[in-house]
Order: sequence, then C-alpha cells, then structure tokens
Amino acid sequence: MEENVKVVETGNNSKHGENRCPQCGASDVTYNINKKKLVCNYCFTEFDAEDVIGIEKNVENLNEEIRGSGTKDINNNVDDIITLKCGGCGAEVVINTKEAVNARCHWCRSILSINSQIENGAVPDVVLPFDLDKKVAEEKIKAFVEKRKFFAHPIFKREFTTNNIMGVFFPYMLIDANCHGSYSGEGGHVARSYEIVVGKDDDGKEKKETVYDIDVFHIERNFDILIDDLSIESSLDKLNKSNKTKTTNIINSIMPFDTDKCVKYNSNYLAGFTSEKRDVNVGDLEEKVYKELKDVTRHSLNADLKYYDSGVKWEKEELDIKGKQWISAYLPVWLYSYQDTKKVLHYVAVNGRTGEVMGSIPMNKKKLFFISLLIDILIFAFIYYFTNGSDNSGFLVFYLFLIVGPIYYHSKSSKYRNKGARHKYETETKNTITNMKKVDDKKRTLRERSSRSLPGANNYKLDGEKVKVKDSK
Repeated sequence: MEENVKVVETGNNSKHGENRCPQCGASDVTYNINKKKLVCNYCFTEFDAEDVIGIEKNVENLNEEIRGSGTKDINNNVDDIITLKCGGCGAEVVINTKEAVNARCHWCRSILSINSQIENGAVPDVVLPFDLDKKVAEEKIKAFVEKRKFFAHPIFKREFTTNNIMGVFFPYMLIDANCHGSYSGEGGHVARSYEIVVGKDDDGKEKKETVYDIDVFHIERNFDILIDDLSIESSLDKLNKSNKTKTTNIINSIMPFDTDKCVKYNSNYLAGFTSEKRDVNVGDLEEKVYKELKDVTRHSLNADLKYYDSGVKWEKEELDIKGKQWISAYLPVWLYSYQDTKKVLHYVAVNGRTGEVMGSIPMNKKKLFFISLLIDILIFAFIYYFTNGSDNSGFLVFYLFLIVGPIYYHSKSSKYRNKGARHKYETETKNTITNMKKVDDKKRTLRERSSRSLPGANNYKLDGEKVKVKDSK
C-alpha cells in the first residue's frame, strides 16, 4: 500500500465462521430478493442491511486518498484453500475461495462463511444485493434471444434454454474523486453557411459547394468537479473487452449500477449465487482510472460548450485530484453463456438491479449472406423491370448492388454480436461541476471551410478506453 493513503477497515473485525441469527442462533441466513432483506430460514427473522463504517459518502469532503481494506493488493502467496472449524459440531470445513466464500458443514449443515478480508482478493468492502429475481431475468434473456432467432445459428436455437442462467457477483472498483480542473484551448462557432461556385460540370452548369465561416474563440474553464462512483471491472478477463474468444464487452455494457445502494459486505448475500474473485490491484488500474476521470470531466464540460457547435480543441487539460476514494465491490449480474462451434463464448447479461440487458448471439452467417444476396438480386430485377433494361440504369444497379446487401449484412451482424456495446462511463458516471470561471475571447474567423468542424476538435475523445490493463502477476 502506498504512503499517504488512509486505509479504512470495512470488515469491522468480522470473523470467519458461522453468521448466526441473533434471534434464534441458527446459521441458515440467506438474502430474500422479494423482501430485499436477509432472512433467517429457521425463525424467519428479517435483518436490514448494514452501512459501511469509515467510508466517506460525501465526495466534496475528500481531501486525501482513502482505500477500503478490501482493495489491498492481492498476495499471490496466500492459499485459496481455507479451512474453517464449524462452531456447531466442531468439524473442519474446507472452502476454496476461488469458487465460493461460504459452504455448509457436511455433518450438521451449519453455514460457514469467509467474512473478513483475506489477502487474495476474495472479500470486497461492499456488496450490491440482487434486486431482480431469476424469473424476470429469464424472461428478459428469452425476449432478447427471440428477437434474434431468425439468423441465429441452428445449433444454438436447438440448445438454447434459460435453465442454465446463473446469478453472478462480479468484482468492481468504485472510485470517488474530488478534483479541480484547469482547461484551455479553442472553440469554434459556425457564424454562417453558404454556397460557392467551385467549377462547372460537363454540361456547363455551375457546380456549387456548401462552405462555412467559423468564428474561433480562445476559451478557458477553471472549475471544481465531484465524480461519484466511477465503476471499473477489477477482473483482468472482463477488462479485456476485445477478447476474441469471449464476448466480455457484453457484461461491461449493462452498467451502470445503482452503486449508492451498496451495503457492508456480508457473505449471506452471496448464498445461492456464484462469485468471481478480484485479480487486479489498485496500482494496475491507476492509469486507466485517471484517464477515465478526465474523460468524464471532458464530456461533462460539453454541457457548458453548446455555443461551440464546431467543437472544442483543448490544448491544456489539467485535472488535479484533491481527494480520491477506492472501494472494492461485488455487483450483481444474471448471466447466460453459450460456447459456439468455433469455441467463442457468447454472453447474454442482465443487470441484477436495473434490468438492463445486452447479449451476443451466435449467427448463421451463411443464411445471412444468402438473404443479403437475394436482396441485391431483387433490387436488380426491380430496377431492370421498371427501366426496361436501359443503359442509364446500369450505374444505379451497380451502385445499389455494392451497398444495399453489405449494409443489410452488417446491420444484422451488429445486432446479433453487438461488438460496439459498452458502458458509456464518460456520460453515465454521476458528477457535479461547481465554481466555474470562464474566459471566452473571439480571436479570428476561418472562412469558406468545407467542413463545419473545427480542425483538431477533441472534446469528445476518449482516452480511458485505450488503456490496456496488464497482468501484474
């Protein structure tokens, strides 16, 4: 852990072993999705969620770096196999923290759990319980697939079933930041648009082109910005959204979660679900986080820059982080997975809180190709019939043949694979800008520009998406 970092012990001295009901002493406590409470399955006592002690909830109060104890660097020398002694009968129960953080005693059926943080990344600071039950998730996944059955691979259509949908808790880092920004550059505003003569065609008629006069301003923005719960996967596998063997971008795309509803970690929330262990440290994510914070800032400023309809070219972007907080979290996802004949793993995922759904469906590409070709042939026949095969229709037929079929093929293929689906963190992360100071000075006018865009405009660029997190093991 770095110097000048405050570590908050979010486990509150929790101990491994049985989580007994304070009312009757039973250890069989689970989370009830319908009641949104932990419930003792023996005496039916209900428990409210616990708040996390020590975590700063007001981002504006951050003036140092705070990290929850669940974000500590993973010690790869720590064994994933942990043996707990059952308090009910004295038997020893083995838990593989790679696969689960709780288990039943095979003798007395008491439930034993890993509750406090251990140095292998298996226990986070907070957990966001499921709000959406399995039946609702099944219906959403089924509806998503049904809309794509026509071009779905025939083997997939035969084998698809909602029976293997699983509830999974995936590991994330939640980052709060209290920042000061100092930005300067140029902004462009379209003063007018008009046509100019650029020559003559073969028939001697004037050829015209629309051009633009752009007023260029020197602009400055100095401000404070509070960024709340920037959410980033802390699994190396899920961070690789361009994986050719897994459609991991699908899981990323169902964000954001309502992370303000996170509660203190309690392994009972995980009963009946699976979980994935964190394998990425804070240090591995720092570059990506900083650039994503700048992306959020850059896009948030656009709300104040609407006058500059040609874009803004930022030449200086300084984001000073006055305080930052890292929290390790488990967030809930309903997941359907299917491996196709080419060993590509396709996912259909449902956000376990909001119900947002996205997926990738294996396609019958041969069928799609022939349908696209048929569309081209029908267009050809249609034009040929109504023009009586005149020579003037030749170019039109050739042009449509080149674009209509490929456009149809690409549009359908995109709808099934959804390669471009992603979490738009730059606009979906909560933030507040205050204490804004502005400078807007007109400097010059660019005349007769063929494009309405300011040369070098960069106010919509993304840097965080380009950062590749490497395995530090």
